[in-house]
Amino acid sequence: MHSNHFQHPAIFDAQTRVQLQRHPDLWFDDGSVVCRAQNTLFRVHVSQLSRHSVCFRDVFVVGTSTDPATSASIVHEDGSNAFEDCPVVILHDSAEDVGNLFTALYDGPKFGNNDREDFRMVSGILRLATKYIIEKLREKALAHLSIAWPSTLKGWDAREDVARTFEMETGNPGRHFYPSPISVINLARQIDALSLLPAAFYDLSRYPFSQIFEQDEDNGLYVNQLSDTEPCSSSSASQSSLSLLDTQRLCLGKESVQHTITSLIQAMRLSQTIRNTTQYQTVFSLSHPLAVPNTANPFAISPHPHRYRRSPSSFVCISAAACRKDFNELVDLATQHYIFDRERGCCDPLYVAEELGQLKSSEFSNFESPECKACARSLEMWAAKERERMWKGMPSWFGLSHNVGSTSSGSEETRTPPTIDIIIHGHP
Repeated sequence: MHSNHFQHPAIFDAQTRVQLQRHPDLWFDDGSVVCRAQNTLFRVHVSQLSRHSVCFRDVFVVGTSTDPATSASIVHEDGSNAFEDCPVVILHDSAEDVGNLFTALYDGPKFGNNDREDFRMVSGILRLATKYIIEKLREKALAHLSIAWPSTLKGWDAREDVARTFEMETGNPGRHFYPSPISVINLARQIDALSLLPAAFYDLSRYPFSQIFEQDEDNGLYVNQLSDTEPCSSSSASQSSLSLLDTQRLCLGKESVQHTITSLIQAMRLSQTIRNTTQYQTVFSLSHPLAVPNTANPFAISPHPHRYRRSPSSFVCISAAACRKDFNELVDLATQHYIFDRERGCCDPLYVAEELGQLKSSEFSNFESPECKACARSLEMWAAKERERMWKGMPSWFGLSHNVGSTSSGSEETRTPPTIDIIIHGHP
């Protein structure tokens, strides 16, 4: 982006006598409109704004002005009008957000890695792209944000890999790569991006209530509320608390999460169905992932596990008694770790299922109970199916089932034309 940097005379708000600052990059001397946001001025082009924004296009086509008395005049130090022949548009938005929006319109959006700083920029662009009906920019920003707050399990796993890598690189498990899910939920409500809600609610449910309601700087939910004399700063727009209704949804969801983890561990011991596949060459409909088939009672564990041997190439358990003993010990360990000790993952059923699915792999098998490929594979498949089932049912945990599929550009409320004051000097 290029703008002229000649020395300009100082300009002030005529009513408050506060000096106004020209934006260092978004001030073009040949610009045809001056936009004021807070105490920052942007001199840009009507054609550029109108090309992208339905709202701005309609405003400039109508070309009518509001009562000048309702808007602050911009004057030179001697009191003379600063912009005799240029319309002035007063935007009730933060200067930071307006700067990011105009930069994206001129240079194209340049999003980052979805970390906290990137979210601050992208969320501001999304708010204003929704407010001023800039559809293409809204779609691009929302698609970028959806990488961190996805609607698919595959996307969630990729997102978690990024977070784990960040923790390993920083050497601090308490460091949080992504922004506060509370800010994401509030943004999603504000711009009607409901597809972001399930992932954000799920992420938030992994925090204890003590951190949700008593935030500090070491808390992943903490939002740095910068001291700002302006009423509409970007930092204040990132709310650090939920609405009452969303707080209720969170509480119900956390209860469902805990129940899901308990049921998941119990299911390993009690009853799981492993789908029949050609790979296994038999029907699995058993009371235990490691049980063997019984045609008379498909939910019974066979007293003769050796009869289940098929062929050397088949993925079948050839040491059912040992595997069953090992399996029950693993269930006891999982119960102690996730339910009683409440260690890492105790509020994250997707994580728990992933961990349980790996318990009989070669990485975790002990020397006395060597790896059984058939049981390790069946447990891995069971865990994968459970994770898919949980992901599909997750929106209902938070009461989101009826609206999470929405990716609309905005509800009727968010699409209401924004407040824009226009002062046109020297024009009829």
